[in-house]
Amino acid sequence: MASCRVKLTFPADKVREPVIGTLARRFDLMPNIRRARVSEDAGEMVLELDGSDENLRKAMRYLAEMSIAVEPVDGNYLAS
Repeated sequence: MASCRVKLTFPADKVREPVIGTLARRFDLMPNIRRARVSEDAGEMVLELDGSDENLRKAMRYLAEMSIAVEPVDGNYLAS
């Protein structure tokens, strides 16, 4: 099992989307929200994700497709 810690930045139109639930179900990942700040205009979250390397990569691509910015935290990141 692999893990990564990333900072997600959500645009206003994605703040109400069930992004974390989708990551867990669609990509068989275990999320752990470490920090979050959400408003009507935007959202930021530091998230740990555990799962297979392949599913983590797929999840990163999914987030990019959703226009959610993904940044590595502590250099712990799987590139797509």
